[in-house]
Amino acid sequence: MRKRLTFHISDTTKFKEQLLFWSKKFQCVCILDSHEVNLKENSKMEYNTYELVAGIDALQIIEPEQNCFDNLKAEIDFAKDWWFGYLGYDLKNEIENLSSDNQDGLDMPQMNFFRPRWVFLLDVDTLLVHYFEEEFSEEDIYNLVMNIQNISVPKEKEVTVAEIKSRISREEYLKAIRQLKEHIRIGDIYEVNFCQEFYAEDTYIRPRQMFRKLMKVSPTPYSCFYRMGEKYLLSASPERYLKKVGRKIISQPIKGTAKRGANEEEDKLIKENLFSDAKERAENIMIVDLVRNDLSRTAAKDSVIVEELCGIYTFPQVHQMISTIVSELKEDVHFVEAIRQTFPMGSMTGAPKVRAMKLIEKYESTKRGLFSGAVGYITPDGDFDFNVVIRSIQYNALNHYLSFMVGGAITMQSNPEKEYEECMLKAKAIVKVLKE
Repeated sequence: MRKRLTFHISDTTKFKEQLLFWSKKFQCVCILDSHEVNLKENSKMEYNTYELVAGIDALQIIEPEQNCFDNLKAEIDFAKDWWFGYLGYDLKNEIENLSSDNQDGLDMPQMNFFRPRWVFLLDVDTLLVHYFEEEFSEEDIYNLVMNIQNISVPKEKEVTVAEIKSRISREEYLKAIRQLKEHIRIGDIYEVNFCQEFYAEDTYIRPRQMFRKLMKVSPTPYSCFYRMGEKYLLSASPERYLKKVGRKIISQPIKGTAKRGANEEEDKLIKENLFSDAKERAENIMIVDLVRNDLSRTAAKDSVIVEELCGIYTFPQVHQMISTIVSELKEDVHFVEAIRQTFPMGSMTGAPKVRAMKLIEKYESTKRGLFSGAVGYITPDGDFDFNVVIRSIQYNALNHYLSFMVGGAITMQSNPEKEYEECMLKAKAIVKVLKE
């Protein structure tokens, strides 16, 4: 049985670095950091329960190769404990009659969840530690937290990535956009999310150091450090995929991006222009409709509501247009079904969703794997919170392959040149981390 101890943390920024460094000795780590500084001015980010949620060390690992959602559901129901993990984009093949045959340098499992030995929850300056009383005494946990706080995090030698390559050329990207627009013109689809990969081979990085650099450049409300053995995810995600609180399900898709201004006055003008931009609003509203449809499959009657449409939120690198859609989960429906019926998220696929995913497979050159999947946690009560894996670095330390992907929504109004520029804007923060 798990018990809980409470501690006061005077310097939370320092403690986060110490916890990240301490986790180095463990093979399974998931640290989700909301960077509370970003949330104070963003009203709908009130759905963030904790500033930091972390699961460290694995008592049990789930990594099924088939029937993934059913396996996850069975293990959750049996253990009734905390679970941390991810859903890879290619789980789409289990949900629909689809395939994934593109190039894959990362070899990430399609699903990975683990039941942690320790759970750390940070709420402002209060730390909650969940542990098993059969394994640890209160004194053990007290000493553990004191030891973490006494860690002196060393300054590691800077490691940079020498050569970052693009999987496709600018010309190939523009050609693909034109072809996708032709699919839209003939009514095959209305919108599709198209992505491209940047990668580096024979690359040696220090994942924790790289994650700290990424967070300094781009602190975001759904950032994540994830380790499973020698495979890593370093994520500066600004987007929530799905959250459950009680019977309430919350989805917050992002569609619509604009660069930051040089000053406050310019920032204000850019935000106003983003809010009124017909193309950006059309993209966002199409995905809102898709999410409403997905949520309705598991929702109680008349419970699907758009709480906020096309809200504008500011992050260090960009402004984003975010909508919030909620529903009430039916009493007789397992919460895992709410995930299965909405996955992969509409903001990273398109509409109609299945046809869009087929075209993604046809026109993209890289297997998405964990990119545009989701990372998060599930509580013993069956609540959960998952991000969208974007603005993220993936690294396989076994074959020394590093990868990140960027993309955007393509509609009939899309200008191929501008879409390419938006991709470069989204890649800017990651390139800065890797090259400096």
